[in-house]
Amino acid sequence: MRRLRRTALWLALFGAAAIALMPVLYLVSLSLKRNDDVLSGNWLPTQLYWGNWPGALAALPQSLTWYVANSWVIALGSAVVSILIAVPGAMYTARTGQQGERLLGLALAAYCAPPIIAMIPLFLLLRSLSLLNTLTGLLLVDGLANVPIALWLIDGFVRRVPIEVEEAAWVDGASRGRTLGMVVLPLIWPGVIATALICLFVSYSEFLFAVSFAQTEGSQALTVALSIFQSSGKDINYGKEAAASLVGILPMYLLAFLSQRWLVAGLTAGAVKA
Repeated sequence: MRRLRRTALWLALFGAAAIALMPVLYLVSLSLKRNDDVLSGNWLPTQLYWGNWPGALAALPQSLTWYVANSWVIALGSAVVSILIAVPGAMYTARTGQQGERLLGLALAAYCAPPIIAMIPLFLLLRSLSLLNTLTGLLLVDGLANVPIALWLIDGFVRRVPIEVEEAAWVDGASRGRTLGMVVLPLIWPGVIATALICLFVSYSEFLFAVSFAQTEGSQALTVALSIFQSSGKDINYGKEAAASLVGILPMYLLAFLSQRWLVAGLTAGAVKA
């Protein structure tokens, strides 16, 4: 029975992995097909065609690596912004009772609202700060947009830290800022890293803000560059778009694979609130 259960578990895990990887495998298949082969509806290419890969690199106004680099700058910068705001914010929501609960609920309510309603105010704000068509403007917008989810996640980690640890630091003369940086932050560090990774993944794939606030080629992100392949409804080159998508998502998949231990450990550490 034990062997049977283990076999069933491995089969279930293999099936889940196959389902999760199916979109990526289908992108690989599309990148090796001609357009007429794609429209035929076959899952596998009838004949391997490698021309989509160099064609994808030449079809964009800038090099594909340029757009990937822009997306990485935006994603990393926005993750830093989210964490810098969410860590002290989580200290407030976790330690101030009902006031903190109200703030946390308000932040989550704002996150549930459709982002399209903030487009005009954000556009006017960025224009007044001369941050339109800049990577700085995009990373600030993405970073602020991800604060509610980062706040909610880090709040769970802070609540697991006994309040007596902070009180002992206060008795020794530490300020609240020093207590946060020297006592609480090292204890919740795995959760902070996991939260930063989640914010990074969300920001890397964001499209609405990227296409609205960055109209120049030098400031556009990868998601906007991929939409260029569908600019003409009569002539969509699915193979080139699939090849460019694979180049764009490969670094993020590699990061997720290498950081899965810290990601899972951090999320499970804060799964139960005190």
